[in-house]
Amino acid sequence: MAAEKLRSKASAAFKMHGLLLRAESAKYLAEVLQTVNEVELEDMIENIIDAVEKQPLSCNMIEKSMVEAAVLECSQTLDETMEHIFNIIGAFDIPRYVYNSERKKFLPIQPYTSLYQFSFSLSMTSHPAPNLFGSARDKAELFCERYIILQQRTHRHELFTPPAIGTHPEESRSKFQLKTLETLLGSSAKVGDVIVLGMITQLKEGKFFLEDPTGVVQLDLSKAQFHSGLYTESCFVLTEGWYEDEVFHVNAFGFPPTESSATTRAYYGNTNFFGGPSSISVKASAKLKQLEEENEDAMFVFLSDVWLDQAEVLEKLRMMFSGYSSMPPTCFFFCGNFSSAPYGKKQIQSLKGSLKALADIICEYPSIHERSRFVFVPGSEDPGPGSILPRPPLNENITEEFRQQVPFSVFTTNPCRVQYCTQEIIIFREDLVNKMCRNCVRFPCSNLDIPTHFVKTVLSQGHLTPLPINVSPVYWAYDYTLRTYPLPDLIVFADKYDPFTVTNTDCLCINPGSFPRSGFSFKVYYPSNKTVEDSKLQGL
Repeated sequence: MAAEKLRSKASAAFKMHGLLLRAESAKYLAEVLQTVNEVELEDMIENIIDAVEKQPLSCNMIEKSMVEAAVLECSQTLDETMEHIFNIIGAFDIPRYVYNSERKKFLPIQPYTSLYQFSFSLSMTSHPAPNLFGSARDKAELFCERYIILQQRTHRHELFTPPAIGTHPEESRSKFQLKTLETLLGSSAKVGDVIVLGMITQLKEGKFFLEDPTGVVQLDLSKAQFHSGLYTESCFVLTEGWYEDEVFHVNAFGFPPTESSATTRAYYGNTNFFGGPSSISVKASAKLKQLEEENEDAMFVFLSDVWLDQAEVLEKLRMMFSGYSSMPPTCFFFCGNFSSAPYGKKQIQSLKGSLKALADIICEYPSIHERSRFVFVPGSEDPGPGSILPRPPLNENITEEFRQQVPFSVFTTNPCRVQYCTQEIIIFREDLVNKMCRNCVRFPCSNLDIPTHFVKTVLSQGHLTPLPINVSPVYWAYDYTLRTYPLPDLIVFADKYDPFTVTNTDCLCINPGSFPRSGFSFKVYYPSNKTVEDSKLQGL
C-alpha cells in the first residue's frame, strides 16, 4: 500500500478516537505500517492506538515520540521466542503496583531497600537481593493496601455504583452506599442501615472491632448473621447494621464481591500485574492463546508433601514416571515438605541424599528426563529461614547435585507463579484450611462444604493468607507477593487437607492433598481446556 494512503488511513483511525497525528507522526507511522500485510493492518493500527491511549496525554495532539513508544510496545510480541511460553516466577520477582485513587489506576513502584538485606540465589532472576526487614511503615501499608484494593473493587460492583443520571427512583433505591468509620464516629445520633468495609480485629480479649484507615469501632455480634465463608480476624468484611452509643450493632457480615480477571483487565488494560518477562499481560497475545489451545498434550502434575526420605514415596514416584514415560507431562510440580522428619542436625544431609535418589529415578526414564520439567516449592518445615512468607527456595548447596543430573529443574519460592502461554497459575504450599477454620470468628453452619467456604474467602480477600500476622507471619514489605488480584486462571493450594477442586469467579482452585497421607493422590491439569483430573497411585 502506498505511503500516502497508509498515512491517510492511520490519521483517520486516530481521529475516530479523538486523537490528531502531527505530520511527522503520521509519516513515521506510515513507514512502520508498510511492513505489515493488509490482513493484519487494521488490528495493528488499533493496537498502536491502544498503546498511545495508555500514555499520559496532556492534549489530543500526538507527537512522534508517543507513536515511537507505542510501536515499540506493540512490536514486543512476547511469543516469538520459546522463553515466553513457560515461565516460573519467584515471589521476589513479582512486580509491585499501588492503587492511585486520584488517577484511578495502578502505578508500579520499586521495592523499598535498606541496609538490612537478606540475599539468596533465586532461580531465573537477576534482580537485586530483596529487603526482608521492613519498617513499621511497611506493616501499616500492608493493611492499607489490602483495604484500598478491595475498596476500589467493591465500588465498581453494580450494587455499589451510583445510579445514572435520570434513573428511576425505584431503581436508585436498590443501590448501596459504602460508608467509612469516620462518618460513624463523627455522629452523636443513631445511624441506621449503614454498610461499612473494614477489617475484623480483636483489640481486647473477647471483644471484636471493625477497623478501616479512618478509625476503629467496637462491634456487637449478638444478632449478626454470617454469609458463606470463613470469617477470621484480619479479614475484610462488608458489615451491615446500625451505630449507636459508640458501638456498631451488626445485622450481617458479608465479603467484598469478587471480580473476574476479564472484568479487572477491562478497567486496567494490559498491565502485567502477574510478573514474568513480558512488559504487558500475556492475556493480550493471540499467538500465545493459539499455541495454548493447539497443544492439547500439555499437562501439569501437582503433588504435595513429597517425602523423599520415605522409600514408599520414592517407589510411588517411580511408578508414576513409568506410567507417564510414553507421554511425558510438561511439568511436575513437587511441593514440600520434602522430609517426613523435619529439623534435626542431619536434615540437610538427608535431604541431599533424598534428592540424589530422586534424580537417579528420573534418569531411569529418558523420555521424562529429557522432555519434562521439574519445579520444587518448599514447605514450612523444609530447611530455610523459619515459616515466614514468602519463603525462599531451597539453598543451592542442597540442590546443586540434583540440578546437575536434572538440568530442566527449578527450585523456586513459596508461593510461586507460573505463566504458561496466556494462563496464570499460583502455587502455594501452606496448611491454610485448618488455620482459617481454627481462627474463625464464628464457624460456618451453612450446607456448603469447607473447601467452598475457604475458596470464597481467599478470592474475595484478594490475598492468599487473610489471617493475623501472628498466625501466618509475612514479611511486611513483601505482603503484595501474596495477592490474588487480578484473579489467576488456577490456584494450587498444596494443603494437607483432603483433595478438592472448586471453581469460583472463573478461577479454578485445586488441592492435590498430602501425597503420602491421601493414599498417594495427586492432581493433573490440562491447560488447553482448563480441566483437572483426580489421580491416585494404586498398590505396587
